[in-house]
Amino acid sequence: MFSRLSRFQAVAVCGVPVVALIATAVFAPLPFSVAQPGMTANVLGKNRGAQVITISGAPIRDTSGQLRMTTIEATGPDARISLGDVIDNWFRTDRAVMPRDAVYPSGGNIKEIEQHNAEQMQQSQDAATEAALRYLRLGDKNVKVTLKLADVGGPSAGLLFSLGIVDKLDGDGSGGDLTGGRNIAGTGTIDTDGKVGAVGGVALKTQAARRDGATVFLVPRAECGDAKSQLPKGLRLVPVTTLQGAVDSLAALEKGKGSVPSC
Repeated sequence: MFSRLSRFQAVAVCGVPVVALIATAVFAPLPFSVAQPGMTANVLGKNRGAQVITISGAPIRDTSGQLRMTTIEATGPDARISLGDVIDNWFRTDRAVMPRDAVYPSGGNIKEIEQHNAEQMQQSQDAATEAALRYLRLGDKNVKVTLKLADVGGPSAGLLFSLGIVDKLDGDGSGGDLTGGRNIAGTGTIDTDGKVGAVGGVALKTQAARRDGATVFLVPRAECGDAKSQLPKGLRLVPVTTLQGAVDSLAALEKGKGSVPSC
């Protein structure tokens, strides 16, 4: 038989599990990753001492300007992210809290995830090469393209790879550089038909691009809203849906003629 508790005692007894629950929620690992602006690399030049794009079987141009692929850096797939970490980073403009499954494939260990990302990068490079050579009508010629970008995984550099190949082989099509001498950055997947797809993390990628000197950012049109949400000053957004559209927009920028789409 239980004796009656005073109101204070009852509140104290009830409060113990509540406090324990809150403490568990604060410190328990949650299925999130924290991301921030990552490295960028000029695909027209070298990265970590190695040429990013190497072409044989066709004459290549000397290029000016830069075409920078952009990345985000995220906490590892086995990192413990607590409620406190989520709250600390939620309102920061230079951080993003993302579902872990949106950053890493679920169900794999670290080695499997690294392998998955490496495979995605290889597929992206193959598609980017085919898209560029198709665009230039060199698909049936003996042109060999090698792409090398150390320590970067996933498919989001596809568009910039294709543009880099086009610039090295053809420029703007009339003797000029596709970049117009500018520092141009961007992101986007690409398929063999030259269609550009969304990638995620674009708000952080625009910050990485501006940090590294870019003044123009090519963004998949479907992600214009995300890119505009925290757009750094001095960075112009140019939405794209195809490789052809991206080339046309850059040529219009370079020549100062024609219309350049905006978000």
